[in-house]
Amino acid sequence: QVQLVESGGGLVQAGGSLRLSCAASGRTFSSYAMGWFRQAPGKEREFVAAISSSGGSTYYADSVKGRFTISRDNAKNTVYLQMNSLKPEDTAVYYCNTRFGAFYWGQGTQVTVSS
Repeated sequence: QVQLVESGGGLVQAGGSLRLSCAASGRTFSSYAMGWFRQAPGKEREFVAAISSSGGSTYYADSVKGRFTISRDNAKNTVYLQMNSLKPEDTAVYYCNTRFGAFYWGQGTQVTVSS
């Protein structure tokens, strides 16, 4: 069983930055490709970014390319999402999971970008 805990969200003005963290317990996820997802009010959860198990490859949704960077530290069993140049449309609850959602979803962390 893997328990995921997201943190680092908050309120930020447009153009600002936040760094999200996803820590796992119960089992290491070093062998899994991991991803970040987000869900805005009234919308379905959407894919944001993914990173291969070794961290050698990354992939981003078109909406965040050039602004967000996903990284991981397998020794700490942690995945990060550096978010720069934030826009109001980035407002959502952000979740981490395996690339294809194999683990139970955590509570997520709220990111609110004001205009």
